[in-house]
Amino acid sequence: MSACDCTPTVSDLKPYEEAVELLLSHVKPMQDTETLALHDALGRVLAAPVKSGINVPGWDNSAMDGYALRVADIPAEGAALTVSQRIPAGVAPTPLEPGTAARIFTGAPVPEGADAVVMQELTCQQDGKVIINTLPQPGAHIRRTGEDIRQGEEIIQPGIQLLPQHMGLAASVGVGSLEVYRRPRVAVLASGDELQMPGKPLKPGMIYNSNIFTVAGMLRALGCEVIDLGQVEDTLEATKQALTEAAGQSDLVIASGGVSVGEEDHVKPAVEQLGELNMWKVAIRPGKPVAFGHIGDTPFIGTPGNPVSLFVTFLLFARPFIRKLAGLSEVMPVTIEATAGFDWNKPDKRREFHRARLEKQDNGSNIVSVHPSRSSAVLSSTTWANGLVVLPENQTITAGEKVQFMPFSELLS
Repeated sequence: MSACDCTPTVSDLKPYEEAVELLLSHVKPMQDTETLALHDALGRVLAAPVKSGINVPGWDNSAMDGYALRVADIPAEGAALTVSQRIPAGVAPTPLEPGTAARIFTGAPVPEGADAVVMQELTCQQDGKVIINTLPQPGAHIRRTGEDIRQGEEIIQPGIQLLPQHMGLAASVGVGSLEVYRRPRVAVLASGDELQMPGKPLKPGMIYNSNIFTVAGMLRALGCEVIDLGQVEDTLEATKQALTEAAGQSDLVIASGGVSVGEEDHVKPAVEQLGELNMWKVAIRPGKPVAFGHIGDTPFIGTPGNPVSLFVTFLLFARPFIRKLAGLSEVMPVTIEATAGFDWNKPDKRREFHRARLEKQDNGSNIVSVHPSRSSAVLSSTTWANGLVVLPENQTITAGEKVQFMPFSELLS
């Protein structure tokens, strides 16, 4: 290497897995909690287990419309029984009289003495009696007490993000409020004197600030409270002041731009002066100059300024960090195996996470196509794609080979 050649080699860059492991090792999961009414808890992270105070079902009940009876009263198909009572859902029955049947409806309590329910399609009415056209088995079509949930059972574990089905399950046992973790507060800022906010005319040499909207949108999708500090003047002192302000009111600071090696990249040196930089540069494409450190005690993630690099590095690094910070037990994205519908003849020395589109074929197979541009400035590629395909370092790919695909439906939630 010559005296002027300061370009880092791949061996100088931190591998992807090590970089993620380093970030996650620094996470201090949320401890602050709040109790919310059930209607307000959707999407939040559960902080305390939900236990049932009741059995579900609370009593033996019918699984369908039909007739409750004693199996011993049906010696053969075609036996006739007098209908002694009618039991709709919500009505408490009387004990079943021997030699009779009870007309019963789905969810209604099974009367004492009955040991089976025959569905109405296997019966018929004749001379005021019900004809049973099948030989019932003991216990047929009866849902037993506590068959779904037992009293005292833990039905929802902490560390999960509450989905609609969790809300319904909690409601089914009478739980009206849930203890959840506080939303992470994330301060975001962008560096670059060339940035102009949308809605204003562009001056020569300026570009619209898309990054702040991309980052804020992804944070809100993760359930974060966003503290938008706007864009920072391209000076070291202004950058230090903005980062200090951000760290003082947030659980995490995310900055886009300013983490590379240019003379106008002030974020990296500002973080080093205000705290410490634990990681800089990862062996991935796009997004090599992603940074992680601390401003005082507040963690900091710095993403590249190129919009695609920012998008990808947020998904790969900030997302798992935030999910663990929020109290979630599952933090890493799920990948699915698919078939390459492309040839990849010029692999990078770094692992590449390329914008890709997965489409299901008529034969049921998942075929992945890739965006033609590898440029980290082509933001439109992120809306063309529906995920990222993982392209291993130094490895060519031929159409038909298996690849790993990371769907946006997983990454953006």
